[in-house]
Formats: sequence, C-alpha cells, structure tokens
Amino acid sequence: MPTRNLFIWVIFTALAIAGLEGFSQSAKKTGMKSTAIGWDAVAFKTNANGSSKRFFEGPTATLDMLECHASTLNPGAMNHEIIGRPHDEVIIIKEGTVEAYVDGKWLRIGPGSVIFYAANELQAMRNPGTIPASYHVVMMLPTAKQTNAPAAK
Repeated sequence: MPTRNLFIWVIFTALAIAGLEGFSQSAKKTGMKSTAIGWDAVAFKTNANGSSKRFFEGPTATLDMLECHASTLNPGAMNHEIIGRPHDEVIIIKEGTVEAYVDGKWLRIGPGSVIFYAANELQAMRNPGTIPASYHVVMMLPTAKQTNAPAAK
C-alpha cells in the first residue's frame, strides 16, 4: 500500500519534471533578438592561420544555433583540415582569393563570391594568394524538431 511519503515523492518528481520541461521549452522560445552589430564593435582575435571576430552565436526562434563570424586567412594558410561538419554554412568572400574544397575539388574564388557547405559534406579553405583573404561565415543548426517532410495537402 502506498505511503504518504511515497505519494509526496511521486508528486514532487512529477512537478520537477514538468518544471524542467517548461524551462527547456521557454529557453528555446527566448532566442536571440534582432540586432545590428558594427564592424568595429567586435575585436579580432588572432590565431595560427590569421584572425577572426565573432559577431553572435546562440539559439533563435527557429534554430538551435545561429552563428556569424568574420575570418582573415593569411597568405598560404588553410583554415582547417578537410572535414565534414554537422551543420550548414554560408561563406561570403570579402577580400582576397581563396580556394574552397567543394565536392572533392579545390575551386578558386574571389571577392563577392559565396560558398555553401551542406551539412556533413567535406570542406576546407586555403589562401593561395599573396595578401590576406577575409570572409564572413554564417552557420545554421536547425532545431531537432524540424523536418523536411512535405506539408500535408
């Protein structure tokens, strides 16, 4: 026969689980807000291949993560080894020349060019030029609950 202490423990556990679920959902709903960030508002941080500055990184109303940064790649440098990432990325070349590893080949592109790296496809970039190459990166990680299923008719 259930005791009073067991009953209190079950009620407490149920309330705690409901509270954690509500906290989890409210955290998802309160993502980043609209903003404008000036170029000079964020400092560059140097690294072995060049430098970068992160403008924002966090969840939004529709994404688990939205991240944007600008990077500068020194002449002769590579951003990282050829890897696959679990998210989509869009890269916009601002200055200089880069070679982008796309679909098993190195493609040379310059200012104003755009690269789309699909999730889980191999990617990397290198600077074959004599001047630094700078570019913006936007990374998107959709929420787990989103699907690509077609809408019902």
